[in-house]
Amino acid sequence: MKRSGIADLPLHGGRVPDWLAQRMTRLGTAITEAIIHHHGTSAFLSRLSDPFWFQALGAVMGMDWHSSGITTSVLGALKRGLAPRSHELGIYVCGGRGKFSRNTPNELRSIAYQRGFDGEGLVRTSRLTARIDNNAIADGFQIYLHSFVVTSNGEWAVVQQGLNDQSGMARRYHWHSATVKDFVEEPHTGIVGEHQGTIMNLVDADAKSAQRAMLDIAREHPEKTLRAVGSAGSLPAVFNNRYLRLPAHHDVRRTDVDLKRLGAVLAIAYERKLHNFAELLLVEKLGPRTLQSLALVAEVIHGTPSRFDDPARFSFAHGGKDGHPFPVPLKTYDESLNFLRTALDRAKPVSMAVTGRDGVSTGSGSDRVEFGREKLDALRRLDRFARSVEGRFQPQADFDAVIAHERTISPSLGGRTVVDDKLGRRFFVGRSRQPSMFDRQD
Repeated sequence: MKRSGIADLPLHGGRVPDWLAQRMTRLGTAITEAIIHHHGTSAFLSRLSDPFWFQALGAVMGMDWHSSGITTSVLGALKRGLAPRSHELGIYVCGGRGKFSRNTPNELRSIAYQRGFDGEGLVRTSRLTARIDNNAIADGFQIYLHSFVVTSNGEWAVVQQGLNDQSGMARRYHWHSATVKDFVEEPHTGIVGEHQGTIMNLVDADAKSAQRAMLDIAREHPEKTLRAVGSAGSLPAVFNNRYLRLPAHHDVRRTDVDLKRLGAVLAIAYERKLHNFAELLLVEKLGPRTLQSLALVAEVIHGTPSRFDDPARFSFAHGGKDGHPFPVPLKTYDESLNFLRTALDRAKPVSMAVTGRDGVSTGSGSDRVEFGREKLDALRRLDRFARSVEGRFQPQADFDAVIAHERTISPSLGGRTVVDDKLGRRFFVGRSRQPSMFDRQD
């Protein structure tokens, strides 16, 4: 096994309102299903193990782009959404925050019994990763969240988070098993691109010594491993990882975003010729704002590791609950979610999906399945198209103008924030409202 990365995040309080939590559950589930549909469960674990991708996922789901709350809310949404589909998809989310983390061993044993693999081995792994991050590293962070994600064939990833009261920061730790390929090795065409950052690849021919070292560590009793790590004063080389440190400022700033990448997304949304071509790719007529969101969702599903070095950019899909970079546009959120959910439901074999959420028939026969798969493949084509626009035209987003535009159109899109909730305002998706403090430039 290896610890694949860490992320340092400003510590924020508060809670996720129900109107966003429900949408996060549905969108997180749909994105997971789409990744598994195209690339398999191993690829999903690889993405989950990358701190940059994880942060981008939380941002595209409408959470605050940099706060510690992303970890709890994203993992909670995935656990709620995937639980009814775990056997079908072959992926299980165990543990959670506080008392839920302590139930991880029992959850793992139950899944192992159903699936026929070594539950006690997974329990030992769960405890080892928690103890190393909580006890063996004197970094001042105490673990309060531990989530263990395991597939039906026993591959796993761990995401856990610690708290440091003195610094006012949270630290998120990512692990995944040695049997999971890094997703730079996945055989899909979206992998082609410039490599940025360090990605550990345990299946590389040059990684044999690291593999042996990891296996030796995994076979040792946890207490012996902890003593060895503690006496060394630092982690061994096999724990080299990706490191994400997010700033304390709450607003999204131009320095937090790759303006060329954002510019490509905005170009295909608002430039007529590019927009028309993107609509052809998606085989559906969509407004520019929904197209903007879907382009960023498509990148989360199909993007390569180097695409997530600026996770704040993905907050331009559905905003943030605290109004940064703009209020959550509920109308757009629901339209992009409906596109993805409909495609997934129709792409299933007829025996697995005959009716929709409200009991209404989603179609029948091979035509329905083919249409759903076509819509799912369209997101892959949209991601490729956005990258080609970025490479050919190198557009640069006017950052201030983008935020001003988003806040101007926010009322028409049902823009909503937790601040509006506290002020007792009522909202109707698609209808105008009185402007909030977030409709103005800071």
